Amino acid sequence: MNKDPRDKDIKICLVGSSGGHLTHLYMLKPLWKDKKRFFVTFDKEDTKSLLDGETVYPCYYPSNRSIKALIINTIRAFKVIKKERPDLIISSGAAVAVPFFYVGKLYGAKLIYIEVFDRINSPTLTGKLVYPITDRFIVQWEEMKKVYPKAVNLGSIF
Repeated sequence: MNKDPRDKDIKICLVGSSGGHLTHLYMLKPLWKDKKRFFVTFDKEDTKSLLDGETVYPCYYPSNRSIKALIINTIRAFKVIKKERPDLIISSGAAVAVPFFYVGKLYGAKLIYIEVFDRINSPTLTGKLVYPITDRFIVQWEEMKKVYPKAVNLGSIF
């Protein structure tokens, strides 16, 4: 990505499960509200309500520890990433982030992962899987830097 993240022409993909993960991403609205963006999340009522008016691509669920979901979401990731060509992909999990991060990396997107707030000293499975390829890995507790040495602690986003 040659574009500066502060550039209004940057296109951002926000990918995550519905519920708390999507809430984390939505709390970053001051960072993405004036950017081109789209979301990838579960097609559920809370998502429809929160993201009314946004471009949303549904992903397959339940996705945690499901080979079937991984395969389906990897195919969807190729289709969505190829069509949208995001410059930046941001996620706070869960499993749906994995195929979108790996496919996004193939297409040259920069990757930012935010480990969830409720993890203080142990990694999530998604965090472990995407850590090696992220451009910026963010934790919300200083203790998590023992788990992810290259992480940046930005504190709580709540």
